[in-house]
Amino acid sequence: MSMILVVGAIAPRPARKAVPARPVQQEASGSLQGKIILVDAGHGGADGGARARDSGVWEKEINLQVAKKLQAALEKMGALIIMTRETDMAYDSNKRADLTARLDLAKKGQADLVISVHMNEYRSRSESGPQVFYRAGQEKSRLLAGAIQEKMIAQLSPKKKRQAMAGDYFILSLDLPSVLVEGGFLSNAEEEKLLLDAGYQERMAQAVAAGIEEYYQIVSDGVGAQ
Repeated sequence: MSMILVVGAIAPRPARKAVPARPVQQEASGSLQGKIILVDAGHGGADGGARARDSGVWEKEINLQVAKKLQAALEKMGALIIMTRETDMAYDSNKRADLTARLDLAKKGQADLVISVHMNEYRSRSESGPQVFYRAGQEKSRLLAGAIQEKMIAQLSPKKKRQAMAGDYFILSLDLPSVLVEGGFLSNAEEEKLLLDAGYQERMAQAVAAGIEEYYQIVSDGVGAQ
């Protein structure tokens, strides 16, 4: 595929032992009541991810800001949220071990969905637009990705209207509906400004939450049932 997700070099260092937030049983109501969703703010610690071309801000910072806004939006809908991180940290200096630890949280917390938040980057500065990825062969993940993609296009009105597509990402390897959301391109000057804006981040989080809500409506109607 033409887009690439740049992963910053990780210098060897001891694993951080920060403990992420776990879902708390609460009196909840709403369309997502009782659903357990793992929200992963991609990268963290020495792994900065992509870097904005103009501002120099690291992807990991924006991912966390959007993930926290998504957490708030989903909790208002009644969902119980597992956050893989709430600070600038990583579980291990080895990338695969770090991702494995994040997936272990989903298993232990019996998550119903995995949503991994990222920002994109490409050598050409003209590339733009949010895009959602899912694991090939997972029908429910495809439906989830499509629903989120549609809501992001409808609510963010990007110049480039991309389609959800299959992607080979380790964070999507669990046997449950999982998607990786690329919020936009940090290599695009105009989109970088949007991705750094708190108001735009909020709209993005609301769009993702609306897509998750739409996904559950789709599966409740029997589409994609297994």
